[in-house]
Amino acid sequence: MILIVADHKDGALRKSTLELVNAARALAEGLGGEVAGLAIGDSRAADALAKLVPRVYSVTGEELAEFRAESYTTVVSHVAKEKGAKAILISASRAGLSYSPRVALRLGVPLLEDVIYLEVEGEHVIAKRYSYLSRVTETVRAESLPVVVSVKPNTFPAAPAGESGQVETLAVPLGERDSRVKVGEKSKAIIGRVALEEAAVVVAGGRGVGSAEGFTELLEPLADVLGAGIGATRAVVDAGWRPHAEQIGQTGKTIAPNLYLGLGVSGAVQHLSGMNRAKVVVAINKDADAPIFKVADYGIVGDLHAVVPPLIEALKTVKE
Repeated sequence: MILIVADHKDGALRKSTLELVNAARALAEGLGGEVAGLAIGDSRAADALAKLVPRVYSVTGEELAEFRAESYTTVVSHVAKEKGAKAILISASRAGLSYSPRVALRLGVPLLEDVIYLEVEGEHVIAKRYSYLSRVTETVRAESLPVVVSVKPNTFPAAPAGESGQVETLAVPLGERDSRVKVGEKSKAIIGRVALEEAAVVVAGGRGVGSAEGFTELLEPLADVLGAGIGATRAVVDAGWRPHAEQIGQTGKTIAPNLYLGLGVSGAVQHLSGMNRAKVVVAINKDADAPIFKVADYGIVGDLHAVVPPLIEALKTVKE
């Protein structure tokens, strides 16, 4: 059995979970067995996952209402061991990267981290992942089973719904160490209108935008008319113009939108590593030699303040 752990919010599955299903199916073909899902903390997520895989294990409880790496480690390890999982697939989100190594350590099994490709060779799971700022693609192999795999978001296609799976409720005992960390409070960052990882269109800004006000005056109106997510380069985030939640790149988020618009983005390799799966890239920059133009499908050399406002008005007219 190949076990995937659902990444969800408010009962809704994140796109990364749909990608895990396709990754798990690739492993199931080589290793044998069915694909099963595990939803922790919310029965609504279990019901949604049952539309993607034939069997879903649901583990809920007051102590699992909030994410904690310790409690997730205990639940995932327990279910994987009890059900005899050959591979455990976890999204390489910020949360997933915090507990997937713990699961591997708890089970005493190999860990393939932040992978972008999977295949099976005999009894070995082969994976590829980026390294050296995405300039090098490494091939790594797990020498034994079971194996824990964290999958980089937006690198596998999303699986469509269509299953009519069964949900089985499980009880997993939690110990004192699983509740050592308490969630005091949560604050929601004011970020782009659409979550970056889910967005079909992303408008990203770089230092060429000039200031935090430039984002308010140019990027936000453009994102509104396009129904787009807002992204930023590391330099912008470091300058305090935008929150880290909007950072795209090696130390930020990986996106795969249908359309990416880079405004004042120079095209540093660290940023490109986070958006190079965009289907269509449009760049607007006053520097004709900016590296972003080498990867852009369409480019405009010009001042953002002269180019973007007329673009917004034209898009509004088209929408009307």
